[in-house]
Amino acid sequence: MIHSEGTTDTTGFRVGDRHVVRIHDVAFGGEGVGRIGDFVVFVPFVIEGEEVEVELTEVKRQFARGRLVEVRAAASARVQPRCRYFGQCGGCQYQHIAYEEQLRLKRKQVQDLLLRVGRFGGTEVLPVIPCPEPYGYRNKLMVRTQWNKVERRLVMGFLRHDSRLVVDVEECSIAEPVLNAELRKARLSPPPRGGLKVLLRTIPTGWEVPADSFFQTNRFMLSALVETVKKFIHDSEVEYLADIYCGVGFFAVEVARALKGFVGIECDQRAIKAARKNAEAHGVANGRFIVGLAEERLPEVLSGLDPARTALILDPPRVGCDLRVIHQIRAVHPVQVLYVSCNPATMARDLNTLCSEGLYKVMRVQPLDMFPQTQHMECVADVRLQAAGDGAVIGRDAAAICKGSDQTGLAKTP
Repeated sequence: MIHSEGTTDTTGFRVGDRHVVRIHDVAFGGEGVGRIGDFVVFVPFVIEGEEVEVELTEVKRQFARGRLVEVRAAASARVQPRCRYFGQCGGCQYQHIAYEEQLRLKRKQVQDLLLRVGRFGGTEVLPVIPCPEPYGYRNKLMVRTQWNKVERRLVMGFLRHDSRLVVDVEECSIAEPVLNAELRKARLSPPPRGGLKVLLRTIPTGWEVPADSFFQTNRFMLSALVETVKKFIHDSEVEYLADIYCGVGFFAVEVARALKGFVGIECDQRAIKAARKNAEAHGVANGRFIVGLAEERLPEVLSGLDPARTALILDPPRVGCDLRVIHQIRAVHPVQVLYVSCNPATMARDLNTLCSEGLYKVMRVQPLDMFPQTQHMECVADVRLQAAGDGAVIGRDAAAICKGSDQTGLAKTP
């Protein structure tokens, strides 16, 4: 039975019930938000303004989730998905949305997260920088194998959007063509059993990246990402850089020529070895890379810099920064922090802590569409020290309490 969205008795909802709802928003994560009366229902693969028929798949006390059964009234931004697995595979959430609308939606989601999670009102969120190749851009895939008990065969692909089952995938529409060729080869000689993962990857020209080390997955957006970081650093007129969670040295190497010096920190020893080779290959010799956890090595690095002339780049994992790192930054007062994140929710949370008591201010956030057709996006937040006009005084005071500082901007310890 189909109920109208005017239903108000939430105690009677059951899994399997069908309702017609109007979607009034698409939340970060990709689910549309509708209501049955005052009761919230989350629905995937819909667009703001659409009227849809939904079958409830999960009912909680304050909300429910539903499966899209039929689009009764489609939004003008609805398009035909390119991938035949879309709607089953959990890799993409937005292939049904025209690309311009995806960009508008992602910008709004960043704005909402900064306000709701970060408590930042009025922070400038710039328009999302689009990807020149909205399909065929990924240079890394992690495919899974699983024994399909029903079909009695081994399947290889990606997890479904609604379960831990694997969708058998012959090609991925957002992957680079060379990776799809590798996927076809892997399917001809699959692993001997289910439960294993297969990494498929191409390395951008000019960079050394160990197999398990991080590198940006969209080469078409690398120049836009670098130019954003360069611009923010240029505008602050800093001379030194501390690149925290530096990986294989991508940011440090790319911006080194505009600086007097840099230091990078990374816990992945193989990545640090690669970073040193990448610096040498790019003719960069005005900095160094050190191995260790950011929360353990950062005090050493901060003790050897002049905060008034130094910017920090934070590019942490999706889970965000270790709280100790944020407190260490707040204790020393570097004049600029650039927070680079593929998860604007944890970014907003961490920036709230960094900026507490008015010590720092988020000047602007630049989203970049590193992951078209998906819920994900990259953001670069430009965060500045607030000193009521006397930032240089704060810089000198902070530097004075740092042991072992040579006041040149970088620690000399190996």
